Amino acid sequence: MNYDPLYQPYPSYRVPVYAKQGMVATSQPLAAQAGLDVLKKGGNAIDAAIATAAALTVLEPTSNGIGGDAFALVWTEGKLHGLNASGPAPQSISIEALKAAGHSEMPKLGVIPVTVPGAPAGWAELSRRFGRLTLAEALEPAVRYAEEGYPLAPGLARHWARAADIYASQGDAEAGRAWFETFAPGGRIPAVGEMWRSPDHAATLRRIGESGGRDFYEGELAERIHSFMAEYGGYLTKEDLAAFQPEWVDPISVSYRGYDVWEIPPNGQGLIALAALNLLKGFDFEEKESVLAYHRQLEAMKLAFADGEKYITEERKMGVTVQELLSEAYADERRKLIGDMALPPEAGDPKASGTVYLATADGEGNMVSFIQSNYMGFGSGLVVPGTGIALQNRGHNFSLDPDHANALEPGKRTYHTIIPGFLTRGDEAVGPFGVMGGFMQPQGHVQVVINTVDFHLNPQAALDSPRWQWTKGKTILVEPGFPQHIAQALARKGHDIQVALDPSMFGRGQIIWRNPDNGVLCGGTESRADGSVAAW
Repeated sequence: MNYDPLYQPYPSYRVPVYAKQGMVATSQPLAAQAGLDVLKKGGNAIDAAIATAAALTVLEPTSNGIGGDAFALVWTEGKLHGLNASGPAPQSISIEALKAAGHSEMPKLGVIPVTVPGAPAGWAELSRRFGRLTLAEALEPAVRYAEEGYPLAPGLARHWARAADIYASQGDAEAGRAWFETFAPGGRIPAVGEMWRSPDHAATLRRIGESGGRDFYEGELAERIHSFMAEYGGYLTKEDLAAFQPEWVDPISVSYRGYDVWEIPPNGQGLIALAALNLLKGFDFEEKESVLAYHRQLEAMKLAFADGEKYITEERKMGVTVQELLSEAYADERRKLIGDMALPPEAGDPKASGTVYLATADGEGNMVSFIQSNYMGFGSGLVVPGTGIALQNRGHNFSLDPDHANALEPGKRTYHTIIPGFLTRGDEAVGPFGVMGGFMQPQGHVQVVINTVDFHLNPQAALDSPRWQWTKGKTILVEPGFPQHIAQALARKGHDIQVALDPSMFGRGQIIWRNPDNGVLCGGTESRADGSVAAW
């Protein structure tokens, strides 16, 4: 790829990291080192991804946990594979049952939005199919950190405190007691630099490793989850857990200026990133800091989101196909709607025309783009007593409108925000990339791809570039470093531009690119978080 490794026009002043034998990029330095340790032990990029993901459940529990979901794109032996390890709604839940209980929308916290956790099964499946080490070996660094503890970093402590305030004021005090016992031991949350450990978490990870993941779905851990949910009126059962299997899927892509951009197919929102890029490839971007370039990116993103919010759910339940939404004919029609002024987004008719992200690579050419989440920070605000398992609240995305594409159904997977990305050119892997952060994720993917392909920024600069985020209507959030004259010009085009001071609102990204000529790896990490690239 054509970029200047020393060009850094942004305040982070970081430069990309180069290495040959292996690389791990993620938002927590100790987790990146855990993945690197596994590489040095003889594992491959897949083993390193599992090790890093498991370590992040301990080292960054504010964003993910054992009770969450995961997705992966794996490049090995010249082919890209996709893994969907997101769990479905319980078989006993229904719109009718929730409405009878007085709910007009899916609750955000508590037992009701808890869906089947897919992450442990995802780790096990990646290990079984592509790993070189045993699952227990890959999980060992995470077990060690859970047993021995580690000091909290500043960003982690801030999100930890914020979550505790939310659960104390909005959560279920009785069902949520174990969350506070786990994450606020002794009645207080840990502060920056203080040690936190979770022996229960360590024991659970050890059980998962020794059983190849099955204890979580069929053994003692499954029994504990079942009993806890039954005690507090939840719907998730041991039968739901036993029935779950992650799914290997064919990744979807669009061609963008000579590169292929790859995402996981629905139920994930990667389709939104691809749809936006499909619109934007019809325009030429001659310079980065251009009012017209930003305006077109914003308008394309809004149109793609409008379609995504209307149509995306579990793929077999969608009323339109991925192929229809990504067709050139539909892109041509949608592109015509992008004019000189900002418009409110509306879905078209194609038939008529708290998350962690990590990237790994090894010296053999294997590469992994991996993402894992409990959804809103720690998730539901619930921990299964005696296990350290923080349960996700992914079911909050379901609609209780039976006519909506993403309507709640027993055994159905909901619209999912977490998406790994991957870039190829011809038959060669360029590498994994991702930007975590709720509905920011496809927007981050689009900005990273454009920064890389159109404006030739190196991986670190592509991540450090000030970001924008569409939220609703014509409202656009921008970072403080976003060019003021561009923001003012966009406002004159009808965009409601608002400066947001919290950097965490704009996601956290990682990139690893591989030079196909010599195998040298080049990585960038997130300056808005405690991001780190570990390499050798």
